[in-house]
Amino acid sequence: MTAVAGLLSTPDGWPVPGGTLTAVDMTGVQRGRTASNTDGRFALDDLPAGLYTLIVAAAGHDPLARTVTVGSGPVTDLGVLELPRAGGAVLPAPGTWTIDPVHSSIRATALHLGMSRVHGRLGSFSGQVQVADPLEHSSVEVLIDPSAVATDDAMRDEHLRSADFLDVLAYPEIRYKSEGLRRTDATHWVVDGVLTLKDVSAHVPLQVLYRGTGPDPWGGVRAGFTATAEVSRDDFAIRWNQSVLAGLLVVGRTLRIDIDIEAVRS
Repeated sequence: MTAVAGLLSTPDGWPVPGGTLTAVDMTGVQRGRTASNTDGRFALDDLPAGLYTLIVAAAGHDPLARTVTVGSGPVTDLGVLELPRAGGAVLPAPGTWTIDPVHSSIRATALHLGMSRVHGRLGSFSGQVQVADPLEHSSVEVLIDPSAVATDDAMRDEHLRSADFLDVLAYPEIRYKSEGLRRTDATHWVVDGVLTLKDVSAHVPLQVLYRGTGPDPWGGVRAGFTATAEVSRDDFAIRWNQSVLAGLLVVGRTLRIDIDIEAVRS
């Protein structure tokens, strides 16, 4: 008898726990059944060598059927089985989608001394995505409260709120507004938009990955997106810095922005 093992995962690498895997032989008889554990791994024990249909299902995901050959060795490793999220190929319906800040995040990363990274969060924001038909006519607008910046260091956070950086007393709002949307493939888009920070506006494109649409436990419909961007501090007159040996800057001039958005259809 042979054990069949593997990992159940989404296409973007997240483990799928609690998925059921059923092995059916070529006569249609079920020969084994198991479930993936919390890290997505699974094992089906005591299968005779031969050809099987493996049926995989998990709540919130599209089912999968795959023909597998079980060898005569002690373990047949199936590797990674990808289970797409249900609705992942379905584009958001036209209408207003309101960003849920509790299940969304905006993070900024800066290079420190040219060799390590400092991470910060902008924890207070709101916004809407207006989905149009055709989708390329859609738009997004987000308002961010810069005073909510947090890097897990109180002194650094106060410095970031000062006139050296965000100057939150004089400029209490950061705004991002899209000006266009371009599709690059089935799930990737580019949002062309303008970021306004300290009353200075500059074009900042967002590289967007659409993660799908599906129901929530409260009777609503949600859509998920992730996005990345690079922002030059010089574009917004945030030029404070200190140099150390050989002109090395304490804080890098370019920020990486990572965004996770969950939006609810109104």
